[in-house]
Parts: sequence; structure tokens; C-alpha cells
Amino acid sequence: MSEIIGTWAQKAGQPYEGLWFEFKEDGSFEAQYEPMGIVSSGTYELEGDKITMQQTAHTLGFTGEFKGLFEIKDDELKMALAASSEQARPENLSEARFYQKVEK
Repeated sequence: MSEIIGTWAQKAGQPYEGLWFEFKEDGSFEAQYEPMGIVSSGTYELEGDKITMQQTAHTLGFTGEFKGLFEIKDDELKMALAASSEQARPENLSEARFYQKVEK
């Protein structure tokens, strides 16, 4: 089982503090940013430190393939995702957002 399975919330001081992703064992994910009423979902695939998310539903219509990189240390997830489905995968984690593992 992958370490990414579970719910991760963006830490304080980040641009979207409280945004959470739930990565499920079946390869699906859900995300929510309550302050703006945004909900999204889809599927994801992992290959080493690479994550590719197929966002199939989003409140504002941002769907498509989003490529990224991630790193997990203890209960912290660092994840850098392309800002749009047209952008290439980030080359490193310098622009990563930080998420804390939470119990739902």
C-alpha cells in the first residue's frame, strides 16, 4: 500500500490553507477547498515520485490531466502540481505545497 493513501490538508501559511486531498486505495481521489466551495475528484497514478491526476470533476470546470511530483516524510506530504492540464510536470519540488496527514 502506498504512503499517499489517506487525507492530507494544506498547512497554515499556504495559499489555500485547509485544501484537502483524499487519496484512496482504488486509485481515486477527492479534494475540497471549503472557503470557496470547491470540490473536485478523479483518479491518480503513481510512478516513483511522480503523480498524474486525471481530474474528471471540478466545481469551476478545471478538468484534465494534472502532472506533479511528491515526497512524503512522516506525516507530511510535499506536492507540486502543474497549474493547468496543458502544463508540463514540474521539474522539482521548489514550488511544492505542504500538506499534513489528517484523520477524517
